[in-house]
Amino acid sequence: MTSSAAATKWGCALASNNGLTRRSLLQLAGAVLAGSALPARAHHSFAVFDRSTRITLEGVVREFQWTNPHVFVQVMVRNDKGVDEEWSVEGASPNMLMRQGWTRESFVPGEKVTLTVNPLRDGGRGANFVHARFPDGRTLGNLNSTVPG
Repeated sequence: MTSSAAATKWGCALASNNGLTRRSLLQLAGAVLAGSALPARAHHSFAVFDRSTRITLEGVVREFQWTNPHVFVQVMVRNDKGVDEEWSVEGASPNMLMRQGWTRESFVPGEKVTLTVNPLRDGGRGANFVHARFPDGRTLGNLNSTVPG
């Protein structure tokens, strides 16, 4: 049996001119490696937020997303020109927040809220959650905390 016949018998098409070439195998391996890095990249660190700065957002809850890996509060905030802008405020994981007393009903759409947040470094309308105060006096979060979320 020739080496190319043996290679084909065992499913190794590299030795055959009709199969994968060394170059295509390297390209395939590169694509697999690049693709495997995407899930790790999708879960960013909190470095995108300016944790040395805190701002206050007053607005109305549009949506509360109780999802892994982080919760999000979508808040409509009126800007200096009187136009409502949507802010996306990211918190910790639901698992961590449940231990602090949060539930999937902690923020209700239509509810007024005052948020203290760490803004995005790039100036976008996104932020890291620090603290919330509701008109009825309820609060969530800890103004003295240095832990993200």
